[in-house]
Amino acid sequence: MKRLLLILWLVASVAPAQGHLRPEVPESVGMSGAILEAGASLFEDAVQRDELRGAVVLVARRGRVALHEAYGWRDEGKSVPMGKDSLFHMASNTKPVVATAILQLVEAGKLGLDDEVREHIPTFDHGDAARITVRQLLNHTSGFRINSLFLKPLMKPSAEHPDAPNLRLESARFGEVGPKVTPGTTYSYSNPGYNTLGALVEIASGMSLSEYLKQRIYAPLGMVDSCNHEPLADPKRMSALFRRKGKGWRISWRPGGPPKVPFPRASGGMISTAADYAVFCQMFLDGGVRGETRLLSEAHVREATTPQNRAVFSESEREDPDHRFYGLGWAVRGRIFSHGGSDGTFAWVDPERAIVGLVFTQSTGSVNLRAQFMRAVAAACKDDR
Repeated sequence: MKRLLLILWLVASVAPAQGHLRPEVPESVGMSGAILEAGASLFEDAVQRDELRGAVVLVARRGRVALHEAYGWRDEGKSVPMGKDSLFHMASNTKPVVATAILQLVEAGKLGLDDEVREHIPTFDHGDAARITVRQLLNHTSGFRINSLFLKPLMKPSAEHPDAPNLRLESARFGEVGPKVTPGTTYSYSNPGYNTLGALVEIASGMSLSEYLKQRIYAPLGMVDSCNHEPLADPKRMSALFRRKGKGWRISWRPGGPPKVPFPRASGGMISTAADYAVFCQMFLDGGVRGETRLLSEAHVREATTPQNRAVFSESEREDPDHRFYGLGWAVRGRIFSHGGSDGTFAWVDPERAIVGLVFTQSTGSVNLRAQFMRAVAAACKDDR
């Protein structure tokens, strides 16, 4: 009996957390383990050369994890190893999650993709600002040219707004500025646009953005380690943020430090693990479902992961098979949809090969490594050769 209990405890101790994708040997999902290991070694080598301080890589195929490894360190003194369960600042990898929330509210009849934002945020009811739609915010064609997360300085508490600053108040200020370019005519990646979408989530749902994402996305998917503000995350599992300084690194944020922004935002701010975010990506690969839980309709998954802003590009750009367009929350190149974050995270989904791939770092400089790794992952798919 004691031996049986010991076996059960050992199984439980290595089993993935609730909702996480289960591990399999690469060959069982039609992948070459040797090629995957060679691809992952790119990051191990980069850490040894100090081109990266630390990294976590994960590859899943057909809903099973074929590779999940951690390399390097998450502190400046190289005393705390990067772990597979390390928590990462997701930065703009937050955007596909916020877009999912918007699409859920569209399906609930609380928003419309072609609603003008002014219908929900009165400060947009003037000039060209009145023409900005929810869809344009999602695909970065709103015409905004505000080059900061929020207008500076942030609002201070007052008798009229004792809870300032917050996401809704700060996003309303974007409407007062309005677009610099006619909405719907050009593409320009916009953090203010996505922060406005976060305010729309709060307005349409009657919940805070953090609470909505927790209840309607993270909990149904079993993303137990994900949240949207640094104070909500376990500092013991967070990595420091590294920025290149000469031949070395400087620390731009340390675990336990103050949040980048004093309130949860929608342009970034998500904290997550590779295992959690893989489940979110798998939900899209599976057409909006996870197990028996449907989070999005298949129609909205297709719309989110196909180009929505082709019309604003030139004919040559539209015909270029390698040109990157934007869907509703996802960057789209060919059949692959993906997103990256400025703090070093990157995720891609390859529907043709049934692949979810993640490269998570908290140090800049991994773009070329990502591209090499994506090629290795594709090459590891045995049924493609």
